[in-house]
Amino acid sequence: MSNIPKSTKIGKYVVIEDDVTIGENVVIGHNTIILKGTHIGNNVAIGCNCILGIQPGSNKRMRKVDKSYNQLFIKENTKVGNGVSIYLGTMIFENVFIGDHASIRENVLIGEGTIIGRSAVVELNSTIGKNCTIQTLAYITGDTNLEDNVFIGPCVSMSNDKYMGEGNYTLKGPIIKKGAKIGNNSSLLPGITIGRKAIVGAGCVVTKDIDDYQTVVGVPSRKIKG
Repeated sequence: MSNIPKSTKIGKYVVIEDDVTIGENVVIGHNTIILKGTHIGNNVAIGCNCILGIQPGSNKRMRKVDKSYNQLFIKENTKVGNGVSIYLGTMIFENVFIGDHASIRENVLIGEGTIIGRSAVVELNSTIGKNCTIQTLAYITGDTNLEDNVFIGPCVSMSNDKYMGEGNYTLKGPIIKKGAKIGNNSSLLPGITIGRKAIVGAGCVVTKDIDDYQTVVGVPSRKIKG
């Protein structure tokens, strides 16, 4: 059985499975499903129509799923919007904001104070640092590493498979260093590194590493002289 404090405010038609822990002063919206293994901290607000604690799945053409993932942690003072899906094996730290319809896969870490925008996707095996901003409809591919204070604009897209399913290749998303900013509608290719406080202009296609403090624009991206 799950222990639900008296301070919990629960909407209509909410499902809370066994082996769920809920802190004090938690709000859960209508029609939300909280699956076993989910642990929710104090003062967390969860919107309507969410599914938290999803067990990962796959088919023969996908990478093998790690069935050992059995817990999801959502820490204190985090706000989860409506229609959000979050998988087991993930840790969401304090004061995170997750917008409506966002999806966060397994084995993801999201640092304190980070914002995940509406309909953004964070794929598996990714690390998002503290105080990052990931705006609406951004796609964070699997196996990606964002350091602290990174800004990802709307509709940014990333990839982690340079052979697009045709090679025996270790999947590797971009590494984005502390304080870097990625403009809206940019595309980042697999395995590239974007340096500290670098700026990627809107609509760029980034095909190679970018140095610290460098600004790039264009397709393919090129350094601005100065």
